[in-house]
Amino acid sequence: MGESAHADRPNGEGAHGALWTQGALWYTDALWTQDDEEVAPVAGPTTVEAMGAPCWLNLSARDLGTAERFYGAVLGWTFRRGALGDAYVVGERDGVPVAGIAAVAAEMQVPVAWTVFFAVDDADAAVARIRERGGTVGVGPVAFPPRGRAALATDPEGAAFGVWEGRLVSRWHVGERQAPAWLELHTRNAFDAAVFYGGVLRWADAVPGSCEVSYEDDRVVLRRGGEAVARLNSGPVESASPRPQLRPRWLVRFRVPDLEAAEASVLEHGGSVVPGGEWGGVREPDGGARRAVVRDPEGALFTLEGED
Repeated sequence: MGESAHADRPNGEGAHGALWTQGALWYTDALWTQDDEEVAPVAGPTTVEAMGAPCWLNLSARDLGTAERFYGAVLGWTFRRGALGDAYVVGERDGVPVAGIAAVAAEMQVPVAWTVFFAVDDADAAVARIRERGGTVGVGPVAFPPRGRAALATDPEGAAFGVWEGRLVSRWHVGERQAPAWLELHTRNAFDAAVFYGGVLRWADAVPGSCEVSYEDDRVVLRRGGEAVARLNSGPVESASPRPQLRPRWLVRFRVPDLEAAEASVLEHGGSVVPGGEWGGVREPDGGARRAVVRDPEGALFTLEGED
């Protein structure tokens, strides 16, 4: 089972909310499975230094072996286990952490899907801002002393995301050029979304180290240190669409050196290529890069982008 019409929405009520709470433990522990730092004193960069910026990607999967074989073949990742044992790995490209994969979807009854986390300096305050601005908090804040605190939420349109307060994974980054991954919000109105996320993540507060926002055509671009790290894009999305490309969501793009070879590898290792591109065929693709929307063998949706 992949992503249902509302599969990416955490629910804070009843048994389902409890399952999302358990799943959140895996999401946030993902931040510490790097080198052998989970047994070292807590030190290094924190979310205060990257306020409002994307800070981690995580996949909830059903079978870890299947995910490792697929993403290793398609994206060229190597994998390293950490403190969470056999159910969790960090995928790396050229020795740099790219994303975590947790085999929790079946046990915790959470969707097979990718989730992006954003850095905040105070998880309680961020959660309050999410609610004040019409978002829904499904989980948290959940404390993981002395590492930090996390929450899972959806924005007013239904796109799922997480917030993290605490220590950051060193060397992790996203961006438009050389970074291994890129993030983009598909929503009905990018400017309305920018008001929501800007308020929640304090993009407009001029906090030292925080992100800068620029408005370009019908898009909103998020930059940190002058480098673009995410984009908010207006388009024909509907929460109840049967096609996940047309639901409000944070899409994840992973870069590959050879797009055709990566697409062939997707099919060879049990995945599928989704017709219609990132906008389901109802809108022309953005930019000049060559891309393909694919699903992994368990249904998680993401985009491949050629590096050339």
